[in-house]
Amino acid sequence: MTETATADALGLLADLLARAKCAGASAADALFTEGASLSHARRLRQVEQVERAEGQDLGLRVFVGKRQAIVSSSDRSLRAIDELVERAVAMAKAAPEDPFCGLADPAETARTLPDLDLVDPVEPSPEALIERARAAEETALATPGITNSEGAQAGWGTTRVALAASNGFAASYQRSSHSVSVAVIAGAGTTMERDYDYSTAVHGADLQKPEEIGRNAAERALKRLKPRKVETCKAPVIFDPRVAGGLLRHLAGAINGAAIARGTSFLKSKLGKPVFPANVTIIDDPFRRRGLASKPVDGEGIAPTRRAIIDKGVLTTWLLDLRSARQLGMASTGHAARGTSSPPSPSASNLYLEAGKNSRAALLAGVERGLYVSEFIGMGVNNLTGDYSRGAAGFWIENGELTYPISEITVAGNLAEMFMNLSAADDLVFRYGVDAPTLRVDGLTIAGR
Repeated sequence: MTETATADALGLLADLLARAKCAGASAADALFTEGASLSHARRLRQVEQVERAEGQDLGLRVFVGKRQAIVSSSDRSLRAIDELVERAVAMAKAAPEDPFCGLADPAETARTLPDLDLVDPVEPSPEALIERARAAEETALATPGITNSEGAQAGWGTTRVALAASNGFAASYQRSSHSVSVAVIAGAGTTMERDYDYSTAVHGADLQKPEEIGRNAAERALKRLKPRKVETCKAPVIFDPRVAGGLLRHLAGAINGAAIARGTSFLKSKLGKPVFPANVTIIDDPFRRRGLASKPVDGEGIAPTRRAIIDKGVLTTWLLDLRSARQLGMASTGHAARGTSSPPSPSASNLYLEAGKNSRAALLAGVERGLYVSEFIGMGVNNLTGDYSRGAAGFWIENGELTYPISEITVAGNLAEMFMNLSAADDLVFRYGVDAPTLRVDGLTIAGR
């Protein structure tokens, strides 16, 4: 964000907050977002879309005592802003009291924002995006056995965010993103199988090569041909890194402060207790340079912190925004996330499980009969009980080797038990924003025929 754009955005928010106070708000905060994006889609060598979009959004949250309301608009005219303020204050006066709502104390707010290298100064041309998608799809289609394409896409975007509040906090930052993906089909008739690959990065230079993405998608699709079914059994399950991060997402949902405050999490009584083996550590790092989920400040103006949320197996913290922290009698952990039309809520940043000591091959070697999961289908997790049941596809393991593809199965267990029976390989790569190495969980139910 240029200095002029930053000054304009923060000036807009300062004016909006002043108008809200004059209209009767006891406190207020405001969020301004401005973004631009460029995208390209193609299928079977034919261009289907080249699109550019730009937009702005403005959100105002006002407090009248312990009552709050949020209103958003994309119209920045003076008339629209006056209407926005009037409507927000009127709504707040009519809202029920919330004893836990409110802004941060000025002493809690961030003083400086670290430079996390979140902006790629190079905006790609439409031709550059077209070439990325073309190279990915062409590489995949050139692979023997690939018979069709579901399409390839490439995109770029940039977003700037400005946040200000009547407690004196005011700051802004910008981030960019690049992406490329492709999905292809192998086989023919009733024996077709599909798979995909993708890459996302803050800087275009950090993207995987499109040719590599196309090659990976093709190889994955070909390996899934002629899948079999297996008998229902209990066996070890190996999670491919592409799907292993899902277990961390389930953990993040279970330690979300809002769920803890409501008492709707199976981990609600586990703070300070072991929930993973002692050799497992899980980090939440908002300060990773060029990180997909990095942020210099949270959605309430509080500085986030790198944390070991699981430290040698022990759960050390909840993910808290101000509201959930107040409900629990604790302090915010700087995990508030928000949009222009909704209140803040807790959310993790760059979440990852540290690499283990053993190789992927060693993890597989100990499995006489089991399942290697490369894809999950649907969401079947009960956050209250931890019960876990998801459709899956992958490969059957015999004597430590991947043998044949399998599909139309369900993997079931309980997350509390799964976490305690988890072991990690040493192949951690930061690629998805929520990252884990290859993981093994013993004793899961594999429901087949």
